[in-house]
Amino acid sequence: MMSADKSKLLIVEDDAGLQAQLKWAYPDFDVIIAGDRAAALTALRAEEPAVVTLDLGLPPDPDGTSEGFAVLDEIIALKPDTKVIVASGHGARESALQAIAKGAYDFYQKPVDIEALGLIVRRAFELHRIEEENRRLAVRSGDDNRVLGRMITGAPEMVKVARTIERVANTNVSVMLLGASGTGKELLARGLHDASDRSQGAFVAINCAAIPENLLESELFGHEKGAFTGAVKTTEGKIEQAHGGTLFLDEVGDIPLPLQVKLLRFLQERVIERIGSRKSIAVDTRIVCATHQDLEAMIGDGRFREDLFYRLAEIVVKIPGLADRPGDAALLAKAFLARFAREMNPKVKGFSADALASIDAWHWPGNVRELENRVKRAVIMADDKLIHAHDLDLSGDDAEDAQALNLKSAREAADRRVIRHALARSEGNISSTAKLLGISRPTLYDLLKQYEMQA
Repeated sequence: MMSADKSKLLIVEDDAGLQAQLKWAYPDFDVIIAGDRAAALTALRAEEPAVVTLDLGLPPDPDGTSEGFAVLDEIIALKPDTKVIVASGHGARESALQAIAKGAYDFYQKPVDIEALGLIVRRAFELHRIEEENRRLAVRSGDDNRVLGRMITGAPEMVKVARTIERVANTNVSVMLLGASGTGKELLARGLHDASDRSQGAFVAINCAAIPENLLESELFGHEKGAFTGAVKTTEGKIEQAHGGTLFLDEVGDIPLPLQVKLLRFLQERVIERIGSRKSIAVDTRIVCATHQDLEAMIGDGRFREDLFYRLAEIVVKIPGLADRPGDAALLAKAFLARFAREMNPKVKGFSADALASIDAWHWPGNVRELENRVKRAVIMADDKLIHAHDLDLSGDDAEDAQALNLKSAREAADRRVIRHALARSEGNISSTAKLLGISRPTLYDLLKQYEMQA
């Protein structure tokens, strides 16, 4: 029988001797042992441990990492808040980067140092406890739902993205943000910069798709006076301007192949040459890039260099679309309305119920940028104190989907999702929300209390 007072630690390890050693080393935790993928996932579903230590070398691939990474992927998919600490003696740096990119909390190399691993495990439990407490406090206090200082969200899907960015902010690895147009890639890149030890340096952004190919090299690397017609003075490029800070390359897939070679040289050697000069200039700039394109397909077609991809994508962060962030559309719409009304039409005070229902139901193909533009136009054109559905020119419904850990969490996930939608449509009004849900007010209050949600 496991103690209800002890935190649960799942150890996924196929070596029987090391299993016993690790179990003995953690008497203050409820230790659960699993020797393969099936046992690990069964334990994860049944016990829902906060922390997992995972040996990447599991049968049937004990000398490699494929089975371990498969287990890691399933853990993160089933229970994203789990702190997974991975271990391997196979290609330590490459495995570490890949594991963190996939969502692992930390990494250690075999042979195991019990004391060092113990510190990592205890730190993971403490971080998990703090994150849980922060989530509870944010819900109870009606926090403004900001992550990374700037981004407004109440969706766990986006909070996970923010936590990943915070995790890698103070490293020097290159980060690639993958997401559809309008999902907030530049905002996340700026958040990464602000959370890093480069925050006092410059944040410089450039959209590679918006600059003609013949000008892009000069924009990035600068030029010397007289290097070409119209070069009337020596000019620093964006890479130099971001020295000591961060350069955000948006739509990096649009960089032409000849310029990709020059960018790769900078990433390898950390020096640049301005156009018209042979002098090498050392530059300390961190690169964060983004694209909505399929770079792997472009590599296959010969339109993007594979070696550059791996230099730029040491950590890959996938950003969900607005339609995959339940409740965020209404949350962001209110923030946009408050700003635009203050700037352009102070008589507008809020959204009507039908407008909120339309916002919540729309599939948002243009993501946050589309939402911002629709709200801005509606505020400017509004004749009433409230924005109505017809002002936003929206129609249609969204299909819902959910991924669950087990029956209990499936019910909870579904309840939370539907309640968030109903609250968004009702502007937090309990009676209206209960009516939409087809339940009584006392039942709704019980659910809000059970799930620690706030109207």
